[in-house]
Amino acid sequence: MRSQIIQIGNSQGIRLPKLLLEQTGISGDVELEVREGGILIRNAATPRSGWDEAFKTMAENDAEDIAENLPNEFEKKEWQW
Repeated sequence: MRSQIIQIGNSQGIRLPKLLLEQTGISGDVELEVREGGILIRNAATPRSGWDEAFKTMAENDAEDIAENLPNEFEKKEWQW
């Protein structure tokens, strides 16, 4: 697919076809990276993305760890605290 570099105010840019954006899922803020022979365009990483899922996973694992570390019957009867 070809496109032209166009004047946008004091800058230059390119128009990306809607179909191309839909196929790639690119929208909103993007990151640009210089590569050999070109420029890579990708969705910008959002700070703290994925933290909600990570916290849920940690909370589930902590609950299991806590249950495993509770005193068992032997420790309750035989251990001197």
